[in-house]
Amino acid sequence: MKYVIVHGDGMADWPCDQLDRRTPLEAARKPNMDRVASLGELGLVATIPAGMPPGSDVGTMTMLGYDPKRYHTGRAPIEAASQGLPLTARDVVFRMNLVNLRGAGDSAVMADFTAGHISSEEAAQLVGAIQQELGSEELHFYPGVSYRHMMVWRDGPAGASLTPPHDISDKPVAGHLPRGEGAQRLRALMEQAATILAGHPVNRHRSEQGKPAATNVWFWGQGRRPTVPSYRERFGVSGAVISAVDLVRGLGRLAGLEIINVPGATGFLDTDYAAKARYGLAALEKCDFLLLHIEAPDEAGHMGRADLKVQALERIDELIVGPLLDGLPRLGDFRLLLMPDHATPCALKTHSGEPVPFALLSSDALRIGRAVPRRYTEAVAAGTGVAIADGFRLTEKLFQAA
Repeated sequence: MKYVIVHGDGMADWPCDQLDRRTPLEAARKPNMDRVASLGELGLVATIPAGMPPGSDVGTMTMLGYDPKRYHTGRAPIEAASQGLPLTARDVVFRMNLVNLRGAGDSAVMADFTAGHISSEEAAQLVGAIQQELGSEELHFYPGVSYRHMMVWRDGPAGASLTPPHDISDKPVAGHLPRGEGAQRLRALMEQAATILAGHPVNRHRSEQGKPAATNVWFWGQGRRPTVPSYRERFGVSGAVISAVDLVRGLGRLAGLEIINVPGATGFLDTDYAAKARYGLAALEKCDFLLLHIEAPDEAGHMGRADLKVQALERIDELIVGPLLDGLPRLGDFRLLLMPDHATPCALKTHSGEPVPFALLSSDALRIGRAVPRRYTEAVAAGTGVAIADGFRLTEKLFQAA
């Protein structure tokens, strides 16, 4: 038996003015997703437990079958696991975005929390400069992918109050700077890093090309190293993860899953969708389980671009879900789960915590072909009356029902 989760990050949404008050899932042409919904089970699943932040760390942990209320310690230590950072029990890990702030002081605005989706090569030079100037036995700065990086602080403040930068796109940063434990030191590090970045050749070159400079660093998502049981221990299966995002790769490593590197996978709208499907099917020839993650819908939601979100959904449908439906039967019996980790409403430009639509299809249902014609959308899923309150139970169902 093969098990697949197609993880369309942030696919769910709210009705959009750009789309005549339809959601992107309603506006997109996606016959393959609709086929999964028509032949399989359709409903809503709560991926964000009450009281927890609606982030991909919480939602993806739920999706993989781990109760975040039990296992979640913070976003940054999950991403650190992806990078294989050498952490001790004393270390607190912070996510460190390279961002572009417009203005200065209390009037500064979060103009771009990705610094123009800065390249990993450029970012590595900037983070390297910060490490050279500010790194010590206490602090270490590690480059990651594009704008996503890490700071490890020995005996650091795990209880600082920090805001994800994507929550304040186009908003003043005043009122969202570090507060509480360790806030004064964190703010000082941000100011020191801004001085280093201002004079760096990478930023001068980006400005000359008309690209946003990485003007500042932004700390958030801190925590200590988590411990979770592996998929082999929980479900008795081997597995793999395909993702260009450290967060998802990190959760895969913590779960004991193999990380599959796909050329052309970018974690953005220009990712190679078809390559992800090809590599996914090839991985399933050797293992039992695959988590195939696509970041593009979430990025479009953060940009407030419903049109780009529709485009991403249609590419996922054509280039990933369609090939999987064609290729999986050749590998034997299978179960396929289609879902997002959370909603990313274009109107908000950030995440929201309401239940999201899932569709679960088995090879038996595909063979029988007895369809209930319906679309894979938020409203249709809600109309089925199927609702899973403890979202991590859905993954248990994926395996137990085989």
